[in-house]
Amino acid sequence: MIWDDIADGGGEEDGLPLTVRIRGRLPELQPAMRRVGEFIVARPSKVAGMTISALAEAVSTSETTVIRFCREIGVKGYAQLRLALAVEAGARTREDIRSEESADIAEGDDIASVVEKIAYADARSVADTAKALSLSELSAVVTRIAGASRTEVYGVGASGIVGTDLQQKLHRIGLVSFAFTDPHQAVASATLLDATSVAIGVSHSGSTTDTIDTLRVAKQRGATTVAITNVPGSALAELADYTLLTAARETTFRAGATGSRLAQLTVVDCLFVAVAQQTFDRSITALEETRQAAHMRNRSE
Repeated sequence: MIWDDIADGGGEEDGLPLTVRIRGRLPELQPAMRRVGEFIVARPSKVAGMTISALAEAVSTSETTVIRFCREIGVKGYAQLRLALAVEAGARTREDIRSEESADIAEGDDIASVVEKIAYADARSVADTAKALSLSELSAVVTRIAGASRTEVYGVGASGIVGTDLQQKLHRIGLVSFAFTDPHQAVASATLLDATSVAIGVSHSGSTTDTIDTLRVAKQRGATTVAITNVPGSALAELADYTLLTAARETTFRAGATGSRLAQLTVVDCLFVAVAQQTFDRSITALEETRQAAHMRNRSE
């Protein structure tokens, strides 16, 4: 594989586009290296044709910093970085490249452009998340949830909404599940978990203190811990037994908004369907019974 000549590492991450990997690492990089990464993510095709000195000048840093950036993201050198970006660009259509490199919403954009850019960013968030998901991690989490005495989901803000969605889905197929968005209630519930339980923390940044603290308590109690996050090197990911990565794309005005939420919901749907499939007969029966109950209630109103 071409990637074998580019990166020092291996594993399931090999098939993930380099720009997606870089985007996930941005929050943990030092400022100068973060500028390099942000420039590459915004203009990957352009960088594929730039010299190292041109890139360094474009982001007001040194060539040494660019080389350090390459090593930080697991690429041997700048030549290999350009090769990876060229390979990635070759897999895209001209329209994809044009859309990606002009995806940020500008002050003068008309409403049609805003709609087009949001739709593009959201669609790419879902597609990239599907590539970022580790199938081995997903399979392990599915097995744990299917056999757990209870599954508890923790998140605040938009991530709390996603956590509630997962809880409702699991509950519909007869699994004991709870979702907590209040930090105090979350910690109290985590304290009561044990080795038969699964605790899932949802945080786009992976740095939400309340969610990290709650997952840490759950881990101390012996529960299997899972992180759903966009940042593989985040504190939440480091704490969890299993990490399910998202690959959200955000545009101006939307940090932590629908792009991240759609990516998280993609992971939730994959989890739910895989768990339901593993407990097929019980899940089908539960879904049908709850559907009939809702139908009867609607008819009586």
